[in-house]
Amino acid sequence: MKIKFLGAVESVTGSCHLIEVNDKKILLDCGQFQGKKEIEQLNYKDFEFAPGDIDYLLLSHAHIDHSGRIPLLVKKGFKGKIFCSKPTYDLCEIMLRDSGHIHEVEAEWKNRKAERAGREKVEPLYTESDAEESFKYFEPLLYEQLTEIDENLTVRFNDAGHILGSAIIEIWIKEGEETTKLVFSGDLGMKDKPILKDPTIIEKADYLIIESTYGNRLHEKIGERIDILANIILKTVRRGGTVVIPSFAVGRTQEIIYELNQYYDGNKKIQSELAQIPVYIDSPLATKATEVFKKNAHVFDEEAREYIMIGDNPLEFENLHFTQSAEESKALNTSDEPKIIISASGMCDAGRIKHHLKHNLWKKKSSVIFVGYQAEGTLGRRIRDGEKAVKIFGEEIQINAEIYSVEGFSGHADKNGLLDWLSGFKEGPKQVFIVHGEDDSKKEFALEINNKLGLDCVIPLPGKEYDLISENFSENQVTAKEDKNINIEKDKKVDGKCLQPASKEKIDELLNEIVKLKELFQDSLLLTEESLNNNINVEDFNIINNKILEIEKNIVNLTMLSGK
Repeated sequence: MKIKFLGAVESVTGSCHLIEVNDKKILLDCGQFQGKKEIEQLNYKDFEFAPGDIDYLLLSHAHIDHSGRIPLLVKKGFKGKIFCSKPTYDLCEIMLRDSGHIHEVEAEWKNRKAERAGREKVEPLYTESDAEESFKYFEPLLYEQLTEIDENLTVRFNDAGHILGSAIIEIWIKEGEETTKLVFSGDLGMKDKPILKDPTIIEKADYLIIESTYGNRLHEKIGERIDILANIILKTVRRGGTVVIPSFAVGRTQEIIYELNQYYDGNKKIQSELAQIPVYIDSPLATKATEVFKKNAHVFDEEAREYIMIGDNPLEFENLHFTQSAEESKALNTSDEPKIIISASGMCDAGRIKHHLKHNLWKKKSSVIFVGYQAEGTLGRRIRDGEKAVKIFGEEIQINAEIYSVEGFSGHADKNGLLDWLSGFKEGPKQVFIVHGEDDSKKEFALEINNKLGLDCVIPLPGKEYDLISENFSENQVTAKEDKNINIEKDKKVDGKCLQPASKEKIDELLNEIVKLKELFQDSLLLTEESLNNNINVEDFNIINNKILEIEKNIVNLTMLSGK
């Protein structure tokens, strides 16, 4: 079995890893490169493999730096199968269409300039139509469902707690009489995040590929993040300013909505003041993504589901507004009312957020709050790092607004969170491959893993092929030891079916059915590594497990619809 690391190796974006085993070729993610111009140009280079030769793509989650080149892969000849979680597929349906539209608009803008300058026209990386074509190759799976892709390959997607649908992927690969287990962490979330469950603990792996975005950093004051955010909002609004929050449309925006909702409910003394501050979600993609979240409420964590069960939708509150048209977006910048604008993109390199920054960065009364990772070379990174002026749409804008960074909202686990997840392995991997991080982060994280957990680490070289079974790692590998240095409408629909409000009796009946099923099949649900290797009947396991998951999904959906 050989693996080649083709993306998220020298940077945090462009996640893509190629596995060759038996006669199959498997991709882990197929993401877009984001950041500096020279990094984004990598998207236009030919793939380092023939797309038509790829049999399967295992997608960890829907973020564009993990999924964004899938339409291009299909455009170039991919005809295989794309496996991911069901929420990831739902998000990809909106995110890849949106990405294709952005590429078309950017190409059109470049071609207008090229025509005036007498240069050749450019083609978009891919189009919205290309994105649409790619959806026919997706095969969504349930969390925790064992899937035999072929006679030598079995996979299972587990909740990674990063964004809705994000997955840690377990892969069992048979070569002759030997079975090797590879685990791909994808992006790991923090514990105790709103809405999402904690990352699933994996007990065994022969080889592990793990992200390191915050491998050398700690998130400060996580428990105080909403208090810090609320205090900045109140301070800004009281002086008549606008709060601008660049936010990723998927995940971060919904988390902020949830946190603000809970904060408003729990602070009676300032509730009336907070209720007067309008909150605008100015991102068509974020609006659509919020609807996808509501559709997939069955995978929410226990706290969020409890709110749903008592009829309190955690993604709605009275002063929350979703803008739809460009005219509504422009009106936000001609209005003097104090307000909160949450807009994409999260790194400020595209979308409506650039307009809001152009109109607010120069105002001393305003504040800009960063709530997520800012990649090197992005507009967001330059503002966050203290530049005094930036160019936006060709105009130099002085930065007079107050700039804040509240990292407690990060979707990624920090160094301690990553180490805590790694410590959950009862049988540690023979080799840990560290990807998806800046150089210092990867190196320092490798040292931490080696020193604290005693695991051997490799920081893979870009494009280099590693033979896992023979462990034929070359001399120039970098290791830790070597390197010190919707509003819900009246007619509710779920999966296309119109549903009537559910009665309390129906919901209680479903809850009781889950309890009975779990008691009846308790032993069968204890799927161990040994039972998998002993050829347990995977089909029987999935029938039981999927029935329970389906009932749990129906309970949450019915409760959302009935307003119990």
